[in-house]
Amino acid sequence: MLKIFFGNREDAIYNTSVYFKNVYRDEWITDSFCCDMIKDIDQSIVVGAHMIESPVLGPITPKDLSGGVKTLILIYKDREHMFNASNCGDNCAKWLLRMAENDDISINLRHLMDFGKEKFELEVMNNGKIVHDMEEFVNAAGEYV
Repeated sequence: MLKIFFGNREDAIYNTSVYFKNVYRDEWITDSFCCDMIKDIDQSIVVGAHMIESPVLGPITPKDLSGGVKTLILIYKDREHMFNASNCGDNCAKWLLRMAENDDISINLRHLMDFGKEKFELEVMNNGKIVHDMEEFVNAAGEYV
């Protein structure tokens, strides 16, 4: 289940791009799930651990990926830390839900992310409420954002 904590949290990592730059591993980039996220979010193709083909920037390294993709990869690969998913756009929401299908995923948010019109299940950690759609989500999280 996806679990979201709204607001300041001392143990959350906020500068995900700097953190990613210092901790990512080559095998993270070539992981098939990460490749799919990179292709969907950045419209880029992973050629190898050190080269990604961007339609806008040409050949780039993993350090040049968008902040959203870097944050998603960290959330997926580093379960020991909580990351600020406000570095992600709404286009990352479906990936957070996919990650949480089989595992508990905890993230920090500073805004209301749009999880779309489909039903979903997540927990607002601030009050323990389980929500199943955007209306419930906004009602449960509104006082914290």
